[in-house]
Amino acid sequence: MDRHELYMGRAIELAKLGAGSTGPNPLVGAVLVYKDRVIGEGYHRKYGEGHAEVNCLRAVGEKDQEFIAVSTMYVTLEPCSHYGKTPPCTDLLISKGIKKVVIGSRDPFPAVNGKGIEKLKTAGIEVSLGLMEKECLELNKRFFTFHTRHRPYIILKWAQTADHFISADNSGRLMISNEYTNRLVHKWRSEEMSIMVGTNTAKTDNPSLTTRSWSGQNPVRLLIDHTLKLPPGLNLFNNEAPTIVFNKIKNEHSGNLRFVKIDKADDNAKAPDQDLLNVLKALYDLQITSVIVEGGRKLIQSFINLGYWDEARVITNPMLYVYTGITAPVLKTGSLIETAESGVDIIQYFTNSEPWI
Repeated sequence: MDRHELYMGRAIELAKLGAGSTGPNPLVGAVLVYKDRVIGEGYHRKYGEGHAEVNCLRAVGEKDQEFIAVSTMYVTLEPCSHYGKTPPCTDLLISKGIKKVVIGSRDPFPAVNGKGIEKLKTAGIEVSLGLMEKECLELNKRFFTFHTRHRPYIILKWAQTADHFISADNSGRLMISNEYTNRLVHKWRSEEMSIMVGTNTAKTDNPSLTTRSWSGQNPVRLLIDHTLKLPPGLNLFNNEAPTIVFNKIKNEHSGNLRFVKIDKADDNAKAPDQDLLNVLKALYDLQITSVIVEGGRKLIQSFINLGYWDEARVITNPMLYVYTGITAPVLKTGSLIETAESGVDIIQYFTNSEPWI
């Protein structure tokens, strides 16, 4: 690894520290280097707050201020050139007199997409694009999927027994994974913008869908309840996290609870598929960039059948057999990219065969 990759690699590491807190904005890290010495570094910490470039320049010590104009900034994503929650980062870089900016990947967001690079070049700044581009694209796969496919990045997750059941019967919750795996699942939740379940899972398991076993931020809870038949006393309707209920009856918003009405499908034969597509469209309109789908079987299988998924994380307890019950979802496509152990549990990570960008 040469020194340029070393600095960009550090910027990527910094960017990851913002996971779960920046949505719908991307993860971005920045490193400022003067004569092979890092004099500043920063990352986008939280949506609505300073971007990586701003935090990087703020971190430069007093004795190094004079070197900013003759330093090189390494940043994982093209600097923004528009006014959003914060002023354009390109204007800041230009005002500081920085002579060179090394960018990992271009920003697909229409308000930026090449405009930031062009603005820097017009100001006389040397721009280098594409350093560790693959790693930078991977870093922001949620953001890129959202802006190129106009839907959230979708992660499917389920736990199954050794004989491929997710429940022993329809009447009760089956505890499949161990406490270490459960903590990992809560970490996964903290890294995504939202989490989704269907009506049957909400009724049978009464989940909270929070990160109570991890220190991260709670995701937005998404529930599909077409006829609004679920009782208000469920954990999903407490005030611990924002909850959105997709239904076919009403639009309503009060506090942390929001009801979003989705259109009815005209063709009954295609109604389930169209309903799911309508939910994804609503999520795009709501600026939800990622969702982890935790159940139940019917909902997860619907995503699989439509091909609308990007990752699947399958937890198997190889010591548990139930012989009858609700069968686990079945992946029709996808590639196994990693297998890991969590106590006795086996976790398999799949990616969809179709490229996400």
